[in-house]
Amino acid sequence: MQDKQLNKDQIKKVIKLKLERLFGCEIQDATQAQLYQAIALIVRDEIMERRTASRAMRRDSANKKLYYLSAEFLTGRALYNNMVTLVNEKAYFEAFDELGIDKSLIFEQEPEPGLGNGGLGRLAACFLDSLAALHMPATGCTIRYEYGLFRQKIVDGYQVELPDSWLDNGNLWEIPCPDETEEVHFGGRVEEYEEGGETYFRHVDYKTVLAVPYEMPVVGYDSSMVNMLRMWSARSPKKIDMASFNRGQYVQAMEEKELAEVISKVLYPEDNHVEGKELRLKQQYFFSSATVQYAVKDFVKTHGTDFRLFPEKVALHVNDTHPGLAIPELMHILVDDYHLTWEMAEDITRRSFAYTNHTVLQEALERWPEDIMQRLLPRIYMILQEMNRRLCDRLWHVYTGQWERIGRMAIIGYGQVHMANLCVSMCHTVNGVSQIHADILRRDTFRDYCLIDPSRFLGITNGITHRRWLMQANPTLTSLINDAIGEGWKREPERLTELNPFANDASFRTQFDEVKVKNKLRLTDYMQRHQNIILDPDSIFDVQAKRMHEYKRQLMNALSILMQYNRLVEDPKLVLPKRTFIFGAKAAPGFYRAKLIIRLINAIADLVKKHPRASQFINVVFLENYCASAAEVLMPAAEVSEQISTAGKEASGTGNMKFMMNGALTIGTMDGANVEIFEHVGNDNIYIFGLSAEEVEAGYATYRASEIYETNVHIRRAMEQLIDGTLCPDNPRLFQDLYHALLFGDGGGMADPYFVLKDLPDYNRTQQRMLKDYQDRDKWLTMAVKNTANSGYFSSDRTIKEYNDLIWHLTVLDL
Repeated sequence: MQDKQLNKDQIKKVIKLKLERLFGCEIQDATQAQLYQAIALIVRDEIMERRTASRAMRRDSANKKLYYLSAEFLTGRALYNNMVTLVNEKAYFEAFDELGIDKSLIFEQEPEPGLGNGGLGRLAACFLDSLAALHMPATGCTIRYEYGLFRQKIVDGYQVELPDSWLDNGNLWEIPCPDETEEVHFGGRVEEYEEGGETYFRHVDYKTVLAVPYEMPVVGYDSSMVNMLRMWSARSPKKIDMASFNRGQYVQAMEEKELAEVISKVLYPEDNHVEGKELRLKQQYFFSSATVQYAVKDFVKTHGTDFRLFPEKVALHVNDTHPGLAIPELMHILVDDYHLTWEMAEDITRRSFAYTNHTVLQEALERWPEDIMQRLLPRIYMILQEMNRRLCDRLWHVYTGQWERIGRMAIIGYGQVHMANLCVSMCHTVNGVSQIHADILRRDTFRDYCLIDPSRFLGITNGITHRRWLMQANPTLTSLINDAIGEGWKREPERLTELNPFANDASFRTQFDEVKVKNKLRLTDYMQRHQNIILDPDSIFDVQAKRMHEYKRQLMNALSILMQYNRLVEDPKLVLPKRTFIFGAKAAPGFYRAKLIIRLINAIADLVKKHPRASQFINVVFLENYCASAAEVLMPAAEVSEQISTAGKEASGTGNMKFMMNGALTIGTMDGANVEIFEHVGNDNIYIFGLSAEEVEAGYATYRASEIYETNVHIRRAMEQLIDGTLCPDNPRLFQDLYHALLFGDGGGMADPYFVLKDLPDYNRTQQRMLKDYQDRDKWLTMAVKNTANSGYFSSDRTIKEYNDLIWHLTVLDL
């Protein structure tokens, strides 16, 4: 695509022209925000030219198209990433230098899109990147959240949630498509009618919410392939009730509009009350319905109404259960709008949908109260009832007389709609996101379904886009790799294995270390500018950055740090390598215990900071408002990657892959994708500790946390500090909930269900082994190089190829 690129002089000219036409100013008078807008529009113009160039081929080919439905897409900032995928960042940077433009200040002007939160959304964004890079026609589909999840602020050690107003100044990358607005219906009732001797149903007396689409382009690396992320925004068809307004009832005049548009306000609204549950259900149906309507219309426009072709031309993929209502929505359209028989509609639906599961935690497998589903979505509820009746009838012939088993597998049971059972029963393929995760799905979570047809259950290990997480996030390491093995790895990331011989090259190891030092200095500068926190770049950067949850065991890390603190305080002769522990995590607003762990981490940070001796060796910091842009600075600087979830609980993880790709060494359990990282780097280049998934499962019947507490004096000391005022003298009982959960459990449940105390001794021993290795610089750097060298397998390009070979069967376009 080199012939379509702007050169340095063209870029300089068009920047000046954009500033004149948009703002009536010259470069020396432009603000940073104005410069960002001018540059972003230039890059967007380049992308849309490529989209236009390939549009006719995509349309004329009439090939199968993927609709990838996900409640979140954690895209990250677009400007720098788009320059990388256009393979033109060098020309842009040269133009910036000659015009006196600071590129880092420009990139920071772009707001972080509030479209995602954690690994689920980041995975979806990586998938869109790889789909475009591999020339596969696809559209990502989600909600255009006005305020995202939340912006995290740490105040007095506590997480405070603030609105993430990322759209205040608009979004330069999005394209409104109001002509393609869809109607989504809530409430009302269903009536039966006769036509041509057949009985049909129609939804009437409903309230309408308009789904207005906005699209953001996703450009393929060095390609004219441009796919789209379609974001649906909720709008009321009634702007204002003028009768109420004229009576002076101003709030009532706007009430209907506000109630409709709240659907696309916030990602994952708190659902520990009925109103929250209703809003979440509305959100999920809103974007699922709009997407399926759009997909069907697009199919009819190209192929007509011969729906027997639908599964051959349309692939619908639900990323976790949030978009699961797309399944009965397609049934609704086929049966009610196009009058297909139930049998034909069900066959088409099943052959069109696939489902990716992302969790084995029972509390995370979504269930909706039956009465709420019936009231908000009466026609969809009827369809779910019929699906469930037919499913249970089929299951009866397999598991005759086993009503309890059939009840566990039912779509509707015990007053709830089970979304995972809906997806498993109505999708042609179900996949886990690592091999260990897929094994757990087969033998436990969905065992009864797997016994009927094991061929439907696959394991496809997650991946990350190396274009963002190495080429963009770590340009200095990218340059070093290019010098060593050339640039072929950019298109074929598996060729990073060509770096393996360089692990034994002393000169290369030295350069690799220099890259890490530069990245640590960059993070040091970032933390000082954003939080006024001082880091020591000569210390080990030990990082745990992921969503805050009990099974991810930030609590175990915190207790281990407290134990190290105690050793330093109690032994004045003890000397340890200097280490900076960096945490980055958001806790769900209603997850009290997760928020309390954040408070604990910050209490330990204060405790360490106040001690003159301990603070010489340990520093604990909490990176505020962890997001994709922060990760792009954090991950290249990390030296130790904490992947310490309870074995069998983490489906895959992708942070582990990003840290690995940037040369950090993993300390972790044999959980999720850690298992495959272990297989690719070997036992000598990763630090594995703790129980296996099988041992965890067996431990539910035998483990007693109190035995660890009673027999390990160091753990007992740390535990007592949770409640004796050491950490919070003004409120000694602040962390009593954590203490109680570890030793006694909740409401009669198991104590320490995530085996924190059980794995803690082995975790500490493994930490000591890791510290010893770190001081042997040649050994450590050899291990670090091997991690980067063997990370190519974890590119999302490989993942997408597997999805396509095994599930979607899309035709790769020849562009």
